[in-house]
Amino acid sequence: MYKTTIEVNGMSCSMCEAHVNDAVRNAAKVKKVTSSKNDKNTVIITEDMPDVEKIKAAIAATGYEVGNAVTEEYEKKGLFSIFKKKN
Repeated sequence: MYKTTIEVNGMSCSMCEAHVNDAVRNAAKVKKVTSSKNDKNTVIITEDMPDVEKIKAAIAATGYEVGNAVTEEYEKKGLFSIFKKKN
């Protein structure tokens, strides 16, 4: 799985966050997407490597200013993840 964090400026309320989340969901197959007006970013969890440029274009098309994006490998942390063996 992959975690992508994209800088997004211009969000001022929870509806702005919802618009960005909807744009991301329409642009890519995601497991989870969360936007934060306070942190000025959108965090996206996907199973496959995302097409970041396509996602950034979808967010920009909604009228928000898009900045840098960082994608990294992601391991879901659950209740019992502390008992998992490290390789």
